[in-house]
Amino acid sequence: MHMADLGDISLHWREDGSPNGAPVVFANSLGTDLRIWDDVVARLPESYRVIRYDMRGHGLSDCPPAPYAMGTLVRDAERLLDRLAVTECVFVGLSVGGMVAQGLAAKRLDLVRAMVLSNTAAKIGTRGTWEERIAAVEAGGIEALADGIMEKWFTRAFRETAELKLWRNMVTRSPQEGYIGTCHAIAGTDFYATTAALTLPTLAIACSEDGSTPPDLVRETAELVKGSEFHLFRAAGHIPCVEQPDAYASRLTEFLRAIGH
Repeated sequence: MHMADLGDISLHWREDGSPNGAPVVFANSLGTDLRIWDDVVARLPESYRVIRYDMRGHGLSDCPPAPYAMGTLVRDAERLLDRLAVTECVFVGLSVGGMVAQGLAAKRLDLVRAMVLSNTAAKIGTRGTWEERIAAVEAGGIEALADGIMEKWFTRAFRETAELKLWRNMVTRSPQEGYIGTCHAIAGTDFYATTAALTLPTLAIACSEDGSTPPDLVRETAELVKGSEFHLFRAAGHIPCVEQPDAYASRLTEFLRAIGH
């Protein structure tokens, strides 16, 4: 584990695989941290330089006061990759992490040679729905939303396993300020125009049981990027890297090899 001091914020990050390998960067979703990628990273070829980080307000990274802007989240990723001397990475982003991928690719194509947009979209929800969520968290904490979040994140079969408690604890123990701050960032983001201008290799991943970013929403975003690929996982929810790590790692590796990464 490492901390990168970027001046106004320190971000927690870790590296696996080969230090000299082709870089693959993973960004987490709202209310999670880099551990959601553990089982996928363990199944990737060891030849890659795999970098993961906790977004601001999440995991072991600093948690500044809310609200956050999407431009700030993109800039955090940009500065971290510059600090780590990473260029031409494949950026794998889940949910809000996928929004960061889109914003970073639009801003710094020297950093991103391909994207994996997992369970995400150019625009997620409406400002009104996010304001309602923010108000609910301010009134009752994340715990008040936890069961509903689990229903969107995981299939019924997975929710009946003992492992569910791990992920429920992860979201309820997320810093409330970081959760609210990131909700503000998502609420203010509409990347339709900028993402439609992108032409880099892109794999979009959707899941049949995803209650947060349904398959049609993910497909709509994939169709904005010329030449993108779309893949649907059956019997998985919003966090397929947790629920189906074998299939996820296999499809990701197939994409990496197909683009010669």
